[in-house]
Amino acid sequence: MDLSELDQSFVDQRTKGMPGGLEPLALEAIGAQGWNLLREDLPLPVAVLRQSALAANRRWMQAFLQHSGAVIAPHGKTTMSPQLFDAQLADGAWAITVATVHQLQVARAYGVKRVVLANQLVGRQAIRYVLEELARDPGFDFYCLVDSVEGVAQLARAASTARLGRPLQLLLEGGYRGGRTGCRDRASALAVARAVAVAAPALALRGVEGFEGLFPGSAEAKAAAVAGFLDFLVEIALAVEREGLFAEGPLLLSAGGSAFYDMVVARFARAGLTREVRVVTRSGCYLTHDAGLYAHAFDDLLRRSPHLARLNAGPEAALEVWAYVQSRPEAGKVLLTMGKRDVSYDEMPVALRWFRPGGGFGTAPVALQAGHVVTGLNDQHCHMTVPANSPLAVGDMVAVGISHPCLTFDKWQVIPVVDDAYNVVGAIRTFF
Repeated sequence: MDLSELDQSFVDQRTKGMPGGLEPLALEAIGAQGWNLLREDLPLPVAVLRQSALAANRRWMQAFLQHSGAVIAPHGKTTMSPQLFDAQLADGAWAITVATVHQLQVARAYGVKRVVLANQLVGRQAIRYVLEELARDPGFDFYCLVDSVEGVAQLARAASTARLGRPLQLLLEGGYRGGRTGCRDRASALAVARAVAVAAPALALRGVEGFEGLFPGSAEAKAAAVAGFLDFLVEIALAVEREGLFAEGPLLLSAGGSAFYDMVVARFARAGLTREVRVVTRSGCYLTHDAGLYAHAFDDLLRRSPHLARLNAGPEAALEVWAYVQSRPEAGKVLLTMGKRDVSYDEMPVALRWFRPGGGFGTAPVALQAGHVVTGLNDQHCHMTVPANSPLAVGDMVAVGISHPCLTFDKWQVIPVVDDAYNVVGAIRTFF
């Protein structure tokens, strides 16, 4: 990837999280400013990425993939940061996954060569862009999803007109009743696969795909539903293979959000297909992990697959948002200087640690005792219930862990990267 233009892009005081009065500064120079979060060199609220946790999470996923034999196409929508895409590709990622053509455009602007659009490719502008990119760059390896005969027909017409000299590569999407996109039964899946085969050489069916992360219920009920869904995806793949509807080359079997990737790779590894199979998981949130949704999901993963605990230390929450205590109007209540504009709120943030600037309580943040609980968010206020003996006072700094990192990343254009002493050692930019 070519990040030179991004490295030279400027930030200034208009950039959220940057100091007031900052003159235009190249992004790559942020780490050389000598800033330290605990010294209050940055205005709060501010989101930061812990460098050591990122490194630990990268090691975890590399160990998991080596153990499982799968490859990863991490979902770019989690971070929408080309610098983090670059790190994932350097770790051996097979591709970057995106969900929209805007996300694809960002990935292509910085030179990502293989992209999975884990969604349907629809609309004149989106189809035009993809076909023009395929024509412009013979090295661009692109895959998208289909789940209807109508969608196949639209892509076939456009690809035939474009005369690329190579097929538009498709993955047949399986779904489930009440879920998102995807064929609901084997008959409809086969109808779509047959339509793709008829449209050759303009189109080529490369594999089967699905997303298993939205089943409701308890952990046990979700796992049972996921197992059944993965069986259905394998059933589709076997039926398509029996009819000879896949194009030549390795077959792709792909699923795997950030909660059930252990089940995905285990089931697909024993799919029973006669052709060579490449199992592609697409976890995006592994890179930063979190302190809520995916922390719980990882606990469930280890209960299902306890042997994975032997790989190495599990992932850590790398993304934190820091804010000041701005008011303590009641004995058991604190208000922080952050809100829905700064953190995800499909689940409440988790109070982690605190620090009093200027000394008096040590030189490093201290874990908050039990009873410090975020109970609500307004646009720019965070409501936190605290014990009556809480040490927090106005002006103290509080770190919260987030739940569902995707929805925090999209609130920050620039996120500083910090070492374990909270020295700012760099920064990443996002494109939401």
